Amino acid sequence: MCDVVNEIELEKERCENSTFGNFTSGCQGMWDIIACWPSASVGEVVTITCPTYFSYFSDQHKGNLSKTCTADGWTEMHPFDIAVNCGYNLNGTGDDGKFFWQVKIGYTIGHSVSLISLTTAIVILCIFRKLHCTRNYIHMHLFVSFILKAIAVFIKDVVLYEVGEVDNCSSGSVGCKVVIVFFQYCIMASFFWLLVEGLYLHALLAVSFFSERKYFWAYILIGWGGPTVFITAWSIAKAYYNDVGCWDIIENTDVFWWIIKTPILASILMNFILFICIIRILRQKINCPDIGRNESNQYSRLAKSTLLLIPLFGINFIVFAFIPEQVKTELRLVFDLILGSFQGFVVAVLYCFLNGEVQAEIKRKWRRWHLQRYMGSDTKYQHPSIGSSNNFSTQITMLTRCSPKTRRGSSACHDDLSCI
Repeated sequence: MCDVVNEIELEKERCENSTFGNFTSGCQGMWDIIACWPSASVGEVVTITCPTYFSYFSDQHKGNLSKTCTADGWTEMHPFDIAVNCGYNLNGTGDDGKFFWQVKIGYTIGHSVSLISLTTAIVILCIFRKLHCTRNYIHMHLFVSFILKAIAVFIKDVVLYEVGEVDNCSSGSVGCKVVIVFFQYCIMASFFWLLVEGLYLHALLAVSFFSERKYFWAYILIGWGGPTVFITAWSIAKAYYNDVGCWDIIENTDVFWWIIKTPILASILMNFILFICIIRILRQKINCPDIGRNESNQYSRLAKSTLLLIPLFGINFIVFAFIPEQVKTELRLVFDLILGSFQGFVVAVLYCFLNGEVQAEIKRKWRRWHLQRYMGSDTKYQHPSIGSSNNFSTQITMLTRCSPKTRRGSSACHDDLSCI
């Protein structure tokens, strides 16, 4: 961590300033890479407290280090003794490395699954024209934000861990900083588009006369424009006031991190409030005696779909939002990185693969293609005339138009409340 490196440099500078020019007949004060030792006479045993930077590695860092001044100079301390005395667990570091490697494998698998499923979902929503509507356009923007997030994670891992851009805490290259800025932008965009989903669903239920085109451009401005403003402000602040490393390490003393964290927390809290309002509106509509049975069942299905959207609205992140970073670190990594990497897959499943109108449209196209293939193979042996061929085409058209299942499937996107 750069905090550790910077604190070691400060300790070294203080030590050199305090011991400079102090010559004694015994051992001269010095910095031995680990700690600062004052001047001492021959035969004197010097005991100092462990340096403060050991607090980054262990809560039990308040130990002591001892050296003896001899005629030949200071006695040497074994690194193992220093680690034990200052509470540094050598055995725990290997386990931590294994755990972090397992976490990396876990979120790599999760983002890969999400990337494949989201790409498939976008292709499905694009190729079927009857699925083109404002609601599905918003879904596709949400899919794109999660696809960009997965791609940004893969690029970041390659740049930081395979290319080796950040081996020190000096100013990193422009390319690696651009990668981190893009990574932070994609994360914030995914949260903002989840907020847009909540805003759209609330407007659909609460607003009597809902102009979808008018609101759609406002949603685009929120989903893509909002993160642009905050990430630009964060980048400028980092470049001018805290240009350390590759901007990938979040330090405890980095106040500029709140430029990113505050909008994300605000979007999560807004989605939580919207979720409560949506549940309240649905409850009122379901219990209203003036609505018919079919409409009541329609609102019941919408309520069930809304309950499935709880993880998408970021409610699970509220649990860790105000807990310090040092508390429950392993549990936080599992939730934020591994489970969070499958969020795109869950989005694709709920908004596309389990969508009733999507399934109906796929089935309708499959039946139509199967019917045309069957009738086409049958006409090869009949050699129909031009008149009978026209009659055949008319029959297929009438079958397609008059099929009850097809009629139900063709009403896709006409009723925004039927399936969310």
